[in-house]
Amino acid sequence: MNPAVLSLVVILAVSVNLSVSKDAAQETVSKHGQLSVKGANLLNKNGEIVQLKGMALYWSQWKPQYWNAETIQGIHDSCHSNVVRASMAVEYGGYLTDPEGQMKLVETVVEAAIANDLYIIVDWHEEKADTHQAEAVDFFDKISKKYGSYPNIMYETFNEPTTQAWSSTLKPYHEAVIKAIRANDPDNVIIVGTGQWSQRVDEAAEDPISDQINIMYTLHYYAGTHKQWLRDLAQGAIDKGLPIFITEYGTDNVDEVNWVDPEESALWWTWADSNNLSYTNWAICDVNEASAALIADTPTDKVCQADYLTESGKLVVAQNQK
Repeated sequence: MNPAVLSLVVILAVSVNLSVSKDAAQETVSKHGQLSVKGANLLNKNGEIVQLKGMALYWSQWKPQYWNAETIQGIHDSCHSNVVRASMAVEYGGYLTDPEGQMKLVETVVEAAIANDLYIIVDWHEEKADTHQAEAVDFFDKISKKYGSYPNIMYETFNEPTTQAWSSTLKPYHEAVIKAIRANDPDNVIIVGTGQWSQRVDEAAEDPISDQINIMYTLHYYAGTHKQWLRDLAQGAIDKGLPIFITEYGTDNVDEVNWVDPEESALWWTWADSNNLSYTNWAICDVNEASAALIADTPTDKVCQADYLTESGKLVVAQNQK
């Protein structure tokens, strides 16, 4: 072959390779294995930076019909995800009211995630977890004893603190729950909630949890409401070495009814991807909210199939394939 032609073929091949989309459904546990944290980055079993992209289940007590194996398979196959967040309700009829029923839902989706080669975040989903520390410690002790040997599992100790102080209240709470988990599971990633509905990662960056490995910090946003100011705040924390995981985000504006913001969502995704941040979208449900991924009355065997996606769901599934 003419050397000039050969060079052109090589250039084209490299160009094509660089343009291939990175579908999260292909970046699962069997490929990346045991995760760890180094500096601000999430790493796979080979010490390479890895990004997780996926979906969050809706409040377990209000949409339990989606807490099953069929939904988890759909989250992998049709939502193009490598991670699912199990947002287990604590109050409002959740774990504090029905611990056995809620634990059964969690176990069902954890085992389905393992079967479908997904990572799964087990989330203590409330805003006052510091007032239920003993219950949280007991719950995570049980979960880590049963599933801590699997590389799939991650733990989110406190969904969204509100006005609690980081150093005097949130940090000691997290340390108590971490201690319970580490007694059973020395390695899997633990993600800890930050102040002001998991936005004040800057406070955690000033006083991070020490003497522990594989700890990450939660950032939450809703694209049309939380804009450049929050990205700037989070970037400052990352620049100080804080490892962040976006365990909950929405494409919508929470201040207005049923308004998805594609432009601001794109800015958030670009920023998150540039920092190799992992993220899970709120939420797998069919409620009348702009952030819902599914249209009304979506059956579990149709989760994330094209004809059953909302405007938000279509944007998120497309993003998970990039």
